Amino acid sequence: MDLKKINSLTQLFFLQYEAQKDKNKTLLSSLKEPRKDYSWQETFNLINKLSKEIKKYVNKGDRCLLISENRPEWFVSDLSTMLSGSITVPAYTTYAERDYEYIINDCTPTVIFVSNSEQFNKVKNIIKSKDFIKKVFSFDNLENVNENEYQNINNLFSDLNNENKILKTEINRKDPACIIYTSGTQGNPKGVILSHGGILNNCEGAIEILEPLIKKDQTRFLTWLPLSHSYEHTVQFVQITVAARIFYAESIEKLIKNMNDCSPEIMTAVPRFYQNLYQKINSSFNKATGFKKVLVQKMLNLGLKKIKKEPLNFIEKIQDRILDKIVRKKIKSQFGGSLKTFVSGGGALDKEVGLFLNAIGLPTLQGYGLTETSPVVSCNPINDIRVETVGPTFKGNEVKIAKDGEILVKGENVMLGYWNNKEETDNVLKDGWLHTGDIGVFENNYLKITDRKKDILITPGGDNISPIKIENELINSEVIDQAIVYGDNKPYLVALLVLNDEKKSLAKEEIKQEIEKVNKKLSKIENIKKFFTINEKFSIENGMLTPTLKLKRFKIVQKYKNSFEKLY
Repeated sequence: MDLKKINSLTQLFFLQYEAQKDKNKTLLSSLKEPRKDYSWQETFNLINKLSKEIKKYVNKGDRCLLISENRPEWFVSDLSTMLSGSITVPAYTTYAERDYEYIINDCTPTVIFVSNSEQFNKVKNIIKSKDFIKKVFSFDNLENVNENEYQNINNLFSDLNNENKILKTEINRKDPACIIYTSGTQGNPKGVILSHGGILNNCEGAIEILEPLIKKDQTRFLTWLPLSHSYEHTVQFVQITVAARIFYAESIEKLIKNMNDCSPEIMTAVPRFYQNLYQKINSSFNKATGFKKVLVQKMLNLGLKKIKKEPLNFIEKIQDRILDKIVRKKIKSQFGGSLKTFVSGGGALDKEVGLFLNAIGLPTLQGYGLTETSPVVSCNPINDIRVETVGPTFKGNEVKIAKDGEILVKGENVMLGYWNNKEETDNVLKDGWLHTGDIGVFENNYLKITDRKKDILITPGGDNISPIKIENELINSEVIDQAIVYGDNKPYLVALLVLNDEKKSLAKEEIKQEIEKVNKKLSKIENIKKFFTINEKFSIENGMLTPTLKLKRFKIVQKYKNSFEKLY
């Protein structure tokens, strides 16, 4: 399939449908009870039917707000919205009411999709006062809501026949496909307008990376990262391109169970997921004794040698093959047994975590991108993983490093701009080059991210320090769950720590010893001199984490400013 010749994401779906419709294959599978599968034919019928219904309320370019957890109806609604000529605006289900109000006022949607009563209740008071909202669709029946106030899309589908006549809508590559609001670590979220061509361009780069992993039959993907995130949203179209089977996880709590339910071959996630995985597996390794401990250590040592591209001698090669069968295979079986790769994006993956997972037989490809780049800029290939980098740049991307070290990106994948925000658009888009705010270098054609422009701490002596690097070292400890490093223009660095639930009763002296272990891995100016602990974890619910589990640094620092300052 030549993605360059395809005009829109809906055309991509229809072309793949034509190739798959007679093969009796499942496309979408919900792992939530009651489980439901949708074939390519059923999915095609649903998209066609729903797009015709949406078309009654929208004109080309109108916005449709989509508030739902991941499920097959998300996929159907997204494609139907695009087919109607309107623009999908996905929103996180974890947003507070004020966030929904801001987004609704900003993008003025004509149509709103909600999955259930819980999601509808978050916006029902806002909807009442907005006369630009013409229709509410739901995926489930809404409790205590008048039937004439919304339409359950399942009622539309009850009399479904094969929908052979496709709704004709003129869409080209430069048309907006979606507006994805950034998660707003620094104030109000910005609506990033991504084009059909931009996402298709990103799919092209992704297929090149995934080609060695895609089997002729049907590759299984498990999706759990919110589809409202640009990363998972684009992965959805990569899945269409390779005619994959898409499984929707029940929840993050049931992720390991769901991996065993569907044996995924490819799974995408954010660094926080891999950090938790590393801590859990490493903790169980540390409890091993006797011969088991020897096996685990040998497996790790040989795995690390391989990922660091150090040659194994003849004996080591034989040992490594045996350890593949008796140790790594057992680890892999905990995740369904078929995993070919994890893909990490949405933030920096700690080097130690990346080395560890690859060494134990869970290949983890780190990539890099931004919502503004549809979203992937680069990614490690499976046959040449370089853990400290984010891989070579995607085909269709032009990437250069500015004089001050900032990464600049140009190409079809770069956003059309920020919705209703020319000033911010002009700040980051200059002569077609997107100024990413990230600092990086190229090492043998592989991009390496070294810092984030905004997050750099500068010492009174003029040294630049990356707080993220130090925080990653801190949270790799079994004792510390979350950390924020503070000290811009201060004589030394201090930290706020959230301890692991099992270690909450540790004495200050014991925590100090743990900090000292971390300090030994850091340069003198990066050492943490003082710290304080808090009991409450940073979470999406308390507003301290973004929906993709990134720390809202600015907000946390503001909240605990007095406690930080008392340490000086």
